[in-house]
Amino acid sequence: MNAEPTVSEVVNTTDLETRVAELGREISADYGDRRPVLVAVLVGSLPFVADLVRNIEVEVETDFLALSRFGEGGRIRIALDTSLPLEGRHVIIVEDIVDTGLTLTVLRRMLADRGAASVATIALLDKVPRRVVDVPLEYRGFEVGDEFLIGYGLDFEGLYRNLPSLWAVLDRDVLASRPEEVARYLYPGR
Repeated sequence: MNAEPTVSEVVNTTDLETRVAELGREISADYGDRRPVLVAVLVGSLPFVADLVRNIEVEVETDFLALSRFGEGGRIRIALDTSLPLEGRHVIIVEDIVDTGLTLTVLRRMLADRGAASVATIALLDKVPRRVVDVPLEYRGFEVGDEFLIGYGLDFEGLYRNLPSLWAVLDRDVLASRPEEVARYLYPGR
């Protein structure tokens, strides 16, 4: 079986570059007189924040945060905390994808409780159909449906983060059972 029907490109490299540049200009205009701190949520946001920071034309600092879930209720804990002091700072959370909004709600509250002067969020992808909690997204790259996505930081079992564009997985069973076939399709030069 050919892997082609298993995945479909949903946002190409050119569209990603264009939208990230637009988002960088929006942030530059909004924060022209302030020096925001971008707090990137690892690991999926890494390519996005790297491209975004190069498109912001005001002084900006970048820090990182990693979250993990534990317990039956899926409680959130900090696996890697920020190193910069955030009190009195204008914080922009950088997310790869927002779906239910539950994690982002906790994260926004946590950063506000640390004394941030303001907290905003930029998400590359917004899965509106999955939203459970109404959480503000001040900056949004693309609105997507409920499909499972890989590429540009998003993974399947740790793979495909390095794809330069975003792909919808149409058949996760094929992706799981025949990863070499999918890899041959997504990485044709290998």
